[in-house]
Amino acid sequence: MPKPQSSLRGPLDGVRVLDFTWALAGPFATMQFADLGAEVVKVEYPETDEKLRGFGPYHEGISTFFFSPNRGKKGICIDFKHAEGQALVRRLAAKADVLTQNFRPGALERQGLGYEDLRALNPGLVYAALSGYGQTGPYRSMTAVDAVAQAMGGTMSLNGEADGPPMRIGVSIGDMVAGLYLALGCWRRCARETSRVRGSLDVALMEAQIALCENAIVRHSAFAEEPTRIGSRHPLLTPFGPYRTKDGYIVIANVKEWELFCALLGRDDMALDPRFATNRVRMENIDLMEVELERALAEKTTDEWFAILEPANVASVGKVNTIADLFTDPHVEARRMLVDVPMPYGKPGTLKLPNSPMHLSGTPTVVGKPMPEHGGDTAPVLRDWLGMDDGEIEDLRTKGVIK
Repeated sequence: MPKPQSSLRGPLDGVRVLDFTWALAGPFATMQFADLGAEVVKVEYPETDEKLRGFGPYHEGISTFFFSPNRGKKGICIDFKHAEGQALVRRLAAKADVLTQNFRPGALERQGLGYEDLRALNPGLVYAALSGYGQTGPYRSMTAVDAVAQAMGGTMSLNGEADGPPMRIGVSIGDMVAGLYLALGCWRRCARETSRVRGSLDVALMEAQIALCENAIVRHSAFAEEPTRIGSRHPLLTPFGPYRTKDGYIVIANVKEWELFCALLGRDDMALDPRFATNRVRMENIDLMEVELERALAEKTTDEWFAILEPANVASVGKVNTIADLFTDPHVEARRMLVDVPMPYGKPGTLKLPNSPMHLSGTPTVVGKPMPEHGGDTAPVLRDWLGMDDGEIEDLRTKGVIK
Protein backbone atom coordinates (compact mmCIF):
# COMPACT_ATOMS: atom_id res chain seq x y z
CA MET A 1 0.00 0.00 0.00
CA PRO A 2 1.31 3.50 -0.85
CA LYS A 3 2.17 5.68 2.11
CA PRO A 4 -0.23 8.54 2.86
CA GLN A 5 0.88 11.73 1.15
CA SER A 6 1.19 13.61 4.45
CA SER A 7 3.97 11.24 5.58
CA LEU A 8 6.08 11.37 2.41
CA ARG A 9 9.29 13.39 2.12
CA GLY A 10 10.28 14.14 -1.45
CA PRO A 11 13.85 14.63 -2.69
CA LEU A 12 13.48 18.42 -2.45
CA ASP A 13 12.16 18.36 1.10
CA GLY A 14 13.47 21.47 2.86
CA VAL A 15 13.73 23.60 -0.29
CA ARG A 16 11.65 26.78 -0.07
CA VAL A 17 10.16 28.29 -3.23
CA LEU A 18 8.53 31.73 -3.23
CA ASP A 19 6.26 31.61 -6.24
CA PHE A 20 4.89 34.73 -7.96
CA THR A 21 3.89 32.95 -11.17
CA TRP A 22 0.40 32.84 -12.65
CA ALA A 23 -1.48 31.38 -15.67
CA LEU A 24 0.09 28.03 -16.76
CA ALA A 25 3.80 28.16 -17.66
CA GLY A 26 5.07 29.35 -14.28
CA PRO A 27 2.69 27.30 -12.12
CA PHE A 28 3.55 24.20 -14.17
CA ALA A 29 7.23 24.85 -13.36
CA THR A 30 6.68 25.25 -9.63
CA MET A 31 4.35 22.23 -9.61
CA GLN A 32 7.43 20.15 -10.42
CA PHE A 33 9.03 21.45 -7.22
CA ALA A 34 5.90 20.74 -5.17
CA ASP A 35 5.70 17.22 -6.62
CA LEU A 36 9.30 16.66 -5.51
CA GLY A 37 8.55 17.73 -1.95
CA ALA A 38 9.64 21.37 -1.89
CA GLU A 39 7.62 23.91 0.09
CA VAL A 40 6.11 26.07 -2.64
CA VAL A 41 4.43 29.22 -1.35
CA LYS A 42 2.25 30.81 -4.02
CA VAL A 43 1.91 34.58 -3.61
CA GLU A 44 -1.34 36.18 -4.83
CA TYR A 45 -3.03 39.55 -4.54
CA PRO A 46 -5.56 39.92 -1.71
CA GLU A 47 -8.32 41.23 -4.00
CA THR A 48 -8.24 38.14 -6.26
CA ASP A 49 -11.20 35.78 -5.97
CA GLU A 50 -11.80 32.26 -7.26
CA LYS A 51 -13.23 33.53 -10.57
CA LEU A 52 -10.05 35.55 -11.17
CA ARG A 53 -7.63 32.76 -10.28
CA GLY A 54 -8.03 30.93 -13.59
CA PHE A 55 -10.19 30.12 -16.58
CA GLY A 56 -13.13 27.74 -16.55
CA PRO A 57 -14.68 25.35 -16.71
CA TYR A 58 -15.48 25.64 -13.02
CA HIS A 59 -16.19 22.69 -10.75
CA GLU A 60 -17.89 23.53 -7.45
CA GLY A 61 -16.89 27.15 -8.09
CA ILE A 62 -13.20 26.22 -8.52
CA SER A 63 -11.27 26.85 -11.73
CA THR A 64 -10.11 23.49 -13.10
CA PHE A 65 -7.45 25.43 -15.01
CA PHE A 66 -6.04 26.66 -11.66
CA PHE A 67 -6.64 23.40 -9.77
CA SER A 68 -4.42 21.21 -11.93
CA PRO A 69 -0.98 22.93 -11.94
CA ASN A 70 -1.23 24.38 -8.42
CA ARG A 71 -1.65 21.17 -6.47
CA GLY A 72 0.48 20.69 -3.38
CA LYS A 73 1.30 24.38 -2.88
CA LYS A 74 0.64 26.79 -0.02
CA GLY A 75 -1.16 30.06 -0.70
CA ILE A 76 -0.52 33.49 0.79
CA CYS A 77 -1.89 36.90 -0.15
CA ILE A 78 0.33 40.01 -0.12
CA ASP A 79 -0.33 43.38 -1.73
CA PHE A 80 3.21 43.99 -2.91
CA LYS A 81 2.21 47.26 -4.54
CA HIS A 82 1.95 48.46 -0.94
CA ALA A 83 5.26 49.60 0.66
CA GLU A 84 4.79 47.28 3.63
CA GLY A 85 3.92 44.47 1.23
CA GLN A 86 7.17 45.00 -0.63
CA ALA A 87 9.06 44.95 2.66
CA LEU A 88 7.32 41.67 3.54
CA VAL A 89 8.30 40.15 0.19
CA ARG A 90 11.93 41.12 0.81
CA ARG A 91 11.87 39.40 4.18
CA LEU A 92 10.39 36.25 2.67
CA ALA A 93 12.87 36.30 -0.23
CA ALA A 94 15.69 36.43 2.29
CA LYS A 95 14.48 33.06 3.62
CA ALA A 96 13.78 31.42 0.25
CA ASP A 97 15.97 29.13 -1.87
CA VAL A 98 14.13 29.92 -5.12
CA LEU A 99 11.96 32.83 -6.28
CA THR A 100 9.94 32.42 -9.46
CA GLN A 101 8.05 35.09 -11.39
CA ASN A 102 6.53 35.52 -14.85
CA PHE A 103 5.67 39.19 -14.95
CA ARG A 104 6.71 41.33 -17.88
CA PRO A 105 10.43 42.12 -17.77
CA GLY A 106 11.05 45.08 -15.49
CA ALA A 107 7.76 44.86 -13.56
CA LEU A 108 9.22 43.64 -10.27
CA GLU A 109 12.35 45.74 -10.70
CA ARG A 110 10.18 48.86 -10.65
CA GLN A 111 8.92 47.79 -7.23
CA GLY A 112 12.40 47.14 -5.89
CA LEU A 113 11.93 43.36 -6.11
CA GLY A 114 14.26 42.53 -8.99
CA TYR A 115 17.20 40.14 -8.89
CA GLU A 116 19.80 42.76 -8.02
CA ASP A 117 17.60 44.07 -5.18
CA LEU A 118 17.02 40.65 -3.64
CA ARG A 119 20.41 39.05 -4.07
CA ALA A 120 21.83 41.73 -1.78
CA LEU A 121 19.58 40.25 0.92
CA ASN A 122 20.09 36.61 -0.08
CA PRO A 123 23.16 35.79 -2.22
CA GLY A 124 22.07 32.14 -2.34
CA LEU A 125 18.69 32.92 -3.92
CA VAL A 126 17.88 31.40 -7.31
CA TYR A 127 15.87 34.14 -9.03
CA ALA A 128 13.98 32.55 -11.93
CA ALA A 129 12.19 34.77 -14.43
CA LEU A 130 9.92 33.31 -17.10
CA SER A 131 8.55 35.49 -19.90
CA GLY A 132 7.48 35.36 -23.51
CA TYR A 133 10.77 36.48 -25.02
CA GLY A 134 13.27 36.81 -22.18
CA GLN A 135 14.67 39.62 -20.11
CA THR A 136 16.75 41.10 -22.96
CA GLY A 137 16.41 41.64 -26.70
CA PRO A 138 14.10 43.67 -28.94
CA TYR A 139 11.01 41.58 -28.11
CA ARG A 140 11.44 41.67 -24.32
CA SER A 141 8.44 43.94 -23.65
CA MET A 142 6.05 41.93 -25.84
CA THR A 143 3.67 39.37 -24.35
CA ALA A 144 3.37 35.78 -25.53
CA VAL A 145 0.85 33.13 -24.53
CA ASP A 146 1.06 29.46 -25.49
CA ALA A 147 -0.23 29.79 -29.08
CA VAL A 148 1.98 32.82 -29.77
CA ALA A 149 5.03 30.98 -28.44
CA GLN A 150 4.30 27.99 -30.68
CA ALA A 151 3.98 30.38 -33.64
CA MET A 152 7.04 32.54 -32.96
CA GLY A 153 9.24 29.59 -31.93
CA GLY A 154 8.64 27.59 -35.12
CA THR A 155 6.76 24.54 -33.82
CA MET A 156 3.43 25.69 -35.26
CA SER A 157 4.95 25.85 -38.74
CA LEU A 158 5.76 22.14 -38.45
CA ASN A 159 2.33 21.05 -37.20
CA GLY A 160 -0.69 20.34 -39.40
CA GLU A 161 -1.45 18.70 -42.71
CA ALA A 162 0.75 19.48 -45.69
CA ASP A 163 -2.05 21.25 -47.55
CA GLY A 164 -3.52 22.94 -44.46
CA PRO A 165 -2.77 25.92 -42.25
CA PRO A 166 -0.28 25.86 -39.39
CA MET A 167 -1.87 24.32 -36.32
CA ARG A 168 -1.41 24.75 -32.59
CA ILE A 169 -0.33 21.50 -30.96
CA GLY A 170 -3.22 20.10 -28.92
CA VAL A 171 -1.56 20.51 -25.52
CA SER A 172 -0.01 23.74 -24.24
CA ILE A 173 3.60 22.89 -24.98
CA GLY A 174 4.39 26.57 -25.46
CA ASP A 175 3.71 27.02 -21.76
CA MET A 176 4.62 23.65 -20.34
CA VAL A 177 7.97 23.09 -22.05
CA ALA A 178 9.14 26.51 -20.92
CA GLY A 179 7.96 25.61 -17.43
CA LEU A 180 9.97 22.39 -17.51
CA TYR A 181 13.09 24.28 -18.60
CA LEU A 182 12.57 26.73 -15.75
CA ALA A 183 12.22 23.90 -13.24
CA LEU A 184 15.29 22.14 -14.63
CA GLY A 185 17.34 25.34 -14.50
CA CYS A 186 16.27 26.05 -10.92
CA TRP A 187 17.09 22.51 -9.85
CA ARG A 188 20.55 22.73 -11.36
CA ARG A 189 21.12 26.11 -9.72
CA CYS A 190 20.04 24.72 -6.35
CA ALA A 191 22.49 21.85 -6.77
CA ARG A 192 25.52 24.15 -7.12
CA GLU A 193 27.17 23.46 -3.78
CA THR A 194 30.48 25.11 -4.67
CA SER A 195 29.08 28.60 -4.23
CA ARG A 196 26.35 30.27 -2.25
CA VAL A 197 25.92 32.78 -5.09
CA ARG A 198 23.49 30.91 -7.29
CA GLY A 199 22.36 33.68 -9.62
CA SER A 200 19.42 34.41 -11.87
CA LEU A 201 17.68 32.31 -14.50
CA ASP A 202 16.03 33.74 -17.62
CA VAL A 203 13.71 31.42 -19.62
CA ALA A 204 11.63 32.52 -22.61
CA LEU A 205 8.61 30.70 -24.03
CA MET A 206 9.73 31.39 -27.61
CA GLU A 207 13.21 29.99 -27.03
CA ALA A 208 11.84 26.83 -25.41
CA GLN A 209 9.94 26.19 -28.66
CA ILE A 210 13.05 26.87 -30.75
CA ALA A 211 14.84 24.22 -28.68
CA LEU A 212 12.14 21.71 -29.67
CA CYS A 213 12.81 22.39 -33.36
CA GLU A 214 16.35 21.01 -33.10
CA ASN A 215 16.09 18.48 -35.96
CA ALA A 216 14.36 20.92 -38.32
CA ILE A 217 16.94 23.59 -37.53
CA VAL A 218 19.96 21.36 -38.14
CA ARG A 219 18.46 20.17 -41.46
CA HIS A 220 17.98 23.75 -42.59
CA SER A 221 21.53 24.57 -41.52
CA ALA A 222 23.10 21.59 -43.26
CA PHE A 223 20.99 21.32 -46.40
CA ALA A 224 19.10 24.64 -46.66
CA GLU A 225 15.87 22.64 -46.30
CA GLU A 226 12.67 24.48 -45.42
CA PRO A 227 10.96 21.99 -43.07
CA THR A 228 7.22 22.48 -43.01
CA ARG A 229 3.97 20.70 -42.18
CA ILE A 230 3.65 17.04 -43.17
CA GLY A 231 0.83 15.95 -40.87
CA SER A 232 1.78 12.93 -38.78
CA ARG A 233 4.36 11.73 -41.28
CA HIS A 234 8.04 11.63 -40.41
CA PRO A 235 10.43 13.60 -42.64
CA LEU A 236 12.83 10.65 -42.91
CA LEU A 237 10.93 7.42 -42.24
CA THR A 238 7.82 5.60 -43.48
CA PRO A 239 5.54 4.01 -42.40
CA PHE A 240 5.34 6.42 -39.50
CA GLY A 241 2.21 7.73 -37.81
CA PRO A 242 -1.44 6.86 -37.23
CA TYR A 243 -3.16 4.68 -39.83
CA ARG A 244 -6.85 3.85 -40.10
CA THR A 245 -8.01 0.37 -39.06
CA LYS A 246 -11.43 -1.27 -39.17
CA ASP A 247 -12.62 0.65 -36.12
CA GLY A 248 -10.11 3.41 -35.38
CA TYR A 249 -6.39 4.12 -35.67
CA ILE A 250 -3.10 2.46 -34.83
CA VAL A 251 0.32 4.13 -34.81
CA ILE A 252 3.07 2.29 -36.66
CA ALA A 253 6.65 3.56 -36.61
CA ASN A 254 10.25 2.44 -37.04
CA VAL A 255 9.60 -0.73 -39.06
CA LYS A 256 12.71 -2.89 -38.65
CA GLU A 257 11.88 -5.89 -40.87
CA TRP A 258 9.72 -4.83 -43.82
CA GLU A 259 9.22 -8.32 -45.25
CA LEU A 260 8.07 -9.78 -41.92
CA PHE A 261 5.90 -6.74 -41.28
CA CYS A 262 4.14 -7.26 -44.63
CA ALA A 263 3.72 -10.97 -43.91
CA LEU A 264 1.97 -10.14 -40.63
CA LEU A 265 -0.33 -7.81 -42.56
CA GLY A 266 -1.13 -10.64 -44.97
CA ARG A 267 0.40 -8.62 -47.83
CA ASP A 268 3.42 -10.48 -49.16
CA ASP A 269 2.88 -8.62 -52.42
CA MET A 270 3.89 -5.36 -50.69
CA ALA A 271 7.13 -7.00 -49.52
CA LEU A 272 7.95 -7.95 -53.12
CA ASP A 273 6.94 -4.63 -54.67
CA PRO A 274 10.14 -2.74 -55.69
CA ARG A 275 8.40 0.56 -55.00
CA PHE A 276 8.29 -0.35 -51.30
CA ALA A 277 11.46 -2.42 -50.90
CA THR A 278 13.49 0.13 -48.93
CA ASN A 279 12.73 3.11 -46.78
CA ARG A 280 14.14 5.42 -49.45
CA VAL A 281 11.81 4.18 -52.19
CA ARG A 282 8.88 4.04 -49.78
CA MET A 283 9.46 7.73 -49.10
CA GLU A 284 9.40 8.35 -52.87
CA ASN A 285 6.10 6.45 -53.16
CA ILE A 286 4.62 7.37 -49.80
CA ASP A 287 1.10 8.20 -50.99
CA LEU A 288 0.69 4.85 -52.76
CA MET A 289 2.34 2.96 -49.89
CA GLU A 290 -0.07 4.47 -47.34
CA VAL A 291 -3.11 3.60 -49.48
CA GLU A 292 -2.00 -0.04 -49.61
CA LEU A 293 -1.13 -0.09 -45.92
CA GLU A 294 -4.54 1.22 -44.85
CA ARG A 295 -6.24 -1.20 -47.24
CA ALA A 296 -4.56 -4.02 -45.32
CA LEU A 297 -5.25 -2.52 -41.89
CA ALA A 298 -8.96 -2.09 -42.70
CA GLU A 299 -9.38 -5.87 -42.40
CA LYS A 300 -9.04 -5.89 -38.58
CA THR A 301 -9.72 -3.73 -35.54
CA THR A 302 -7.11 -1.67 -33.74
CA ASP A 303 -6.99 -4.14 -30.84
CA GLU A 304 -6.55 -7.08 -33.20
CA TRP A 305 -3.66 -5.43 -35.05
CA PHE A 306 -2.03 -4.38 -31.78
CA ALA A 307 -2.17 -7.99 -30.55
CA ILE A 308 -0.52 -9.17 -33.81
CA LEU A 309 2.12 -6.51 -34.39
CA GLU A 310 3.34 -5.53 -30.92
CA PRO A 311 4.56 -8.97 -29.78
CA ALA A 312 6.27 -9.56 -33.14
CA ASN A 313 8.69 -6.70 -32.46
CA VAL A 314 8.90 -5.73 -36.12
CA ALA A 315 7.87 -2.13 -35.47
CA SER A 316 6.91 0.22 -32.70
CA VAL A 317 3.12 0.21 -32.49
CA GLY A 318 0.54 1.85 -30.27
CA LYS A 319 -3.18 2.40 -29.99
CA VAL A 320 -4.43 5.98 -30.26
CA ASN A 321 -5.91 6.37 -26.81
CA THR A 322 -8.49 9.00 -26.07
CA ILE A 323 -8.32 10.84 -22.76
CA ALA A 324 -11.23 8.67 -21.59
CA ASP A 325 -9.21 5.57 -22.48
CA LEU A 326 -6.46 6.63 -20.06
CA PHE A 327 -8.92 6.37 -17.16
CA THR A 328 -9.40 2.63 -17.79
CA ASP A 329 -5.97 1.67 -19.14
CA PRO A 330 -4.47 -1.13 -16.97
CA HIS A 331 -0.91 0.15 -17.40
CA VAL A 332 -1.88 3.68 -16.35
CA GLU A 333 -3.56 2.18 -13.29
CA ALA A 334 -0.60 -0.07 -12.46
CA ARG A 335 1.80 2.89 -12.64
CA ARG A 336 -0.59 5.08 -10.57
CA MET A 337 -0.36 7.76 -13.25
CA LEU A 338 -3.74 9.25 -12.34
CA VAL A 339 -4.17 10.35 -8.73
CA ASP A 340 -7.13 11.63 -6.74
CA VAL A 341 -6.59 15.13 -5.40
CA PRO A 342 -9.00 16.52 -2.77
CA MET A 343 -11.09 19.60 -3.41
CA PRO A 344 -10.13 22.73 -1.41
CA TYR A 345 -12.23 24.65 1.13
CA GLY A 346 -13.59 21.40 2.56
CA LYS A 347 -15.65 20.75 -0.56
CA PRO A 348 -16.60 17.11 -1.03
CA GLY A 349 -14.98 14.81 -3.52
CA THR A 350 -11.78 14.68 -5.52
CA LEU A 351 -10.56 15.32 -9.04
CA LYS A 352 -8.13 13.11 -10.90
CA LEU A 353 -4.86 14.68 -12.05
CA PRO A 354 -1.78 13.25 -13.77
CA ASN A 355 0.81 11.98 -11.32
CA SER A 356 4.41 13.05 -11.74
CA PRO A 357 6.13 10.91 -14.40
CA MET A 358 9.32 10.96 -12.29
CA HIS A 359 9.46 7.62 -10.47
CA LEU A 360 12.19 8.00 -7.86
CA SER A 361 13.26 5.27 -5.46
CA GLY A 362 13.84 6.16 -1.84
CA THR A 363 12.42 9.67 -2.10
CA PRO A 364 9.26 9.40 -4.21
CA THR A 365 7.31 12.31 -5.55
CA VAL A 366 4.62 13.82 -3.34
CA VAL A 367 1.42 14.18 -5.33
CA GLY A 368 -2.07 14.20 -3.91
CA LYS A 369 -2.28 17.38 -1.86
CA PRO A 370 -4.90 19.96 -2.89
CA MET A 371 -4.45 23.35 -4.53
CA PRO A 372 -3.92 26.27 -2.12
CA GLU A 373 -6.92 28.10 -0.77
CA HIS A 374 -6.74 31.81 -1.51
CA GLY A 375 -4.66 33.22 1.34
CA GLY A 376 -5.23 30.05 3.32
CA ASP A 377 -1.62 29.76 4.47
CA THR A 378 -0.69 33.42 4.96
CA ALA A 379 -0.54 33.34 8.75
CA PRO A 380 1.22 29.95 9.08
CA VAL A 381 3.88 30.90 6.50
CA LEU A 382 4.58 34.27 8.15
CA ARG A 383 4.91 32.54 11.50
CA ASP A 384 7.14 29.75 10.17
CA TRP A 385 9.36 31.71 7.79
CA LEU A 386 9.60 35.04 9.62
CA GLY A 387 8.68 34.24 13.22
CA MET A 388 5.88 36.82 13.22
CA ASP A 389 3.37 36.77 16.05
CA ASP A 390 -0.41 36.99 15.83
CA GLY A 391 -0.42 40.71 16.64
CA GLU A 392 1.94 41.57 13.78
CA ILE A 393 -0.03 39.43 11.37
CA GLU A 394 -3.35 40.98 12.39
CA ASP A 395 -1.89 44.48 12.04
CA LEU A 396 -0.86 43.73 8.43
CA ARG A 397 -4.26 42.24 7.73
CA THR A 398 -6.03 45.31 9.10
CA LYS A 399 -3.93 47.53 6.82
CA GLY A 400 -4.85 45.44 3.79
CA VAL A 401 -1.24 44.35 3.21
CA ILE A 402 -2.17 40.67 3.53
CA LYS A 403 -5.25 38.51 3.55
